[in-house]
Amino acid sequence: MDYLRMSEFIQLSCAVCRIGIYTCFRALCCKGPPPPRPEYDLVCIGLTGSGKTSLLSQLCSEHRDNIGSTTGADNIRKYWSRYYQGSQGVIFVLDSASSEDDLEIARNELHSALQHPQLCTLPFLILANHQDKPAARSVQEIKKYLELEPLARGKRWILKPCSLDDMEAVKDSFSLLINLLEDRDLEPSRM
Repeated sequence: MDYLRMSEFIQLSCAVCRIGIYTCFRALCCKGPPPPRPEYDLVCIGLTGSGKTSLLSQLCSEHRDNIGSTTGADNIRKYWSRYYQGSQGVIFVLDSASSEDDLEIARNELHSALQHPQLCTLPFLILANHQDKPAARSVQEIKKYLELEPLARGKRWILKPCSLDDMEAVKDSFSLLINLLEDRDLEPSRM
């Protein structure tokens, strides 16, 4: 696995997180000075409680004990689009063990993002988080519920399961997103 292709920094902003991925992965797995590589400006969105902050903090080797829920995030969802400009990719985190109502809201927000003029041509990494919970839905169930096939036809997207207990899967998912970012001219893909 080549985690060296990840970008330079992580900056969190409530429910919307601007992400540069490289520094976290460098701290986790690399030795010596890194070769020059491109940076990617990604936006990370998802409902409150989906695990955005926890996943990103864990990628940066922060201890889980220091992570608290982001408060007031539901109130700023209407401002997400202010963070979209200049983004080169999207990470959408959802709680795969959430209630039907929350999953419906997540679906609507994902659909809005997939159709947003500033995001509709960008690659999406959709993380079905909390797979370690007993009520977690499978990736196949989530894919069907989110109606990704018809809505995201012709777009580049990846749907992957994840949890804080399996950070290797999260790293692998980020690597797939980086591959999509590097292969902009390739056919749209669904993974």
